[in-house]
Amino acid sequence: MTPEDLFRDPEQPYSGHGPRQDLDVLPQGSWFEPAEPAGAPYEETHSTYGGARYLEQHWAPSGQFGDAAPVPGHYAPTAASSEDPPTIELGPPLDAPPVEVHFPYPQPEPGEGPGPLFVIGDVHGYLDELLAALHQQGLIDTEGHWSAGRSRVWFLGDFTDRGPDGIGVIDLVMQLAAEAAAAGGYCRALMGNHELLFLGAARYGDEAVQSTAGTASFLAAWRLNGGQQHDLERLQPHHVSWLSRLPAMALEDGHLLLHSDTTAYLEYGETVADVNDAVHALLADEGIDEWWDAFRKFTKRFAFRGQAGTMSAQELLGVYGGYRVVHGHSPIPYLTGDQPEDGAPPHVPGPYIYADELAIAMDGGVTMDGRLLVARLPLN
Repeated sequence: MTPEDLFRDPEQPYSGHGPRQDLDVLPQGSWFEPAEPAGAPYEETHSTYGGARYLEQHWAPSGQFGDAAPVPGHYAPTAASSEDPPTIELGPPLDAPPVEVHFPYPQPEPGEGPGPLFVIGDVHGYLDELLAALHQQGLIDTEGHWSAGRSRVWFLGDFTDRGPDGIGVIDLVMQLAAEAAAAGGYCRALMGNHELLFLGAARYGDEAVQSTAGTASFLAAWRLNGGQQHDLERLQPHHVSWLSRLPAMALEDGHLLLHSDTTAYLEYGETVADVNDAVHALLADEGIDEWWDAFRKFTKRFAFRGQAGTMSAQELLGVYGGYRVVHGHSPIPYLTGDQPEDGAPPHVPGPYIYADELAIAMDGGVTMDGRLLVARLPLN
């Protein structure tokens, strides 16, 4: 079991066909080499990895986006707290102040096709890294506002926990959702297992849940998984409303977008809409034990790796449609078993394509000094 996403339950977090694959059994896959940055400061180095030569791109240090500083009051990062013991399409936030739109764009011409499609891996509160990655891809300007016109953007979930400013990340994504809609594009997001955990901690606190390993609580599990007390203290009703409406999965241009690399989605419906409706109904009406069970199921991982991984990916695609699964959740260094033994940061050139090219992993391991990945689909 990896150090990620611990919970008080003895069940292994693997979900898929056949026995769980050990970490030393590497999936057959390849790295996607990102395109050369357009406009952002960067340096290029080259290195070898697995017999191939890859381009590594190093973005500007945290907080540097040209001469302009982030707009005060929008998403200024906060210092890391010393207290660390412990998705429906995005619409306007409920009960939230209106977001000022800085860049109105002309509406699309009749018959004009959709804009380019981007996906973003797990952020986990690393706001500065997110700003740098979005700016490098041309999705935001130097002040952190939408600059991508009619582009389509999907976040794959896990906005909070472990990093210094989860609420700042949520505020930024909500802001970009409004600005993108005004520009004729969109910015949307999936619900990750950490959204379930964060909302559960806020709603149920220390109320006991019955797990097979004994009594636990959402608050205890949230703290165990990197929950930041300052995020919980800054959580507002409009954040809760927005997070609770996020879809669990989506289908875009033949890409089945998921947060978790698990087949547990099959337990919630036979269509994308059915799964999303079931998760929303659970959050709205069901009790704490059903909520906890959903968190457990969506914390499972590694369904698409190893010899049985292709079969699991084919099963999901056969039920929900599409030709390729795109997911976050499992950091690529854990997925591949490539964790440097000398304590050096893991080498993550870009998204990882595996399971006979039926799956793309997008969690670059930002929480372990890897990378926060932003990629334009499709990847070849």
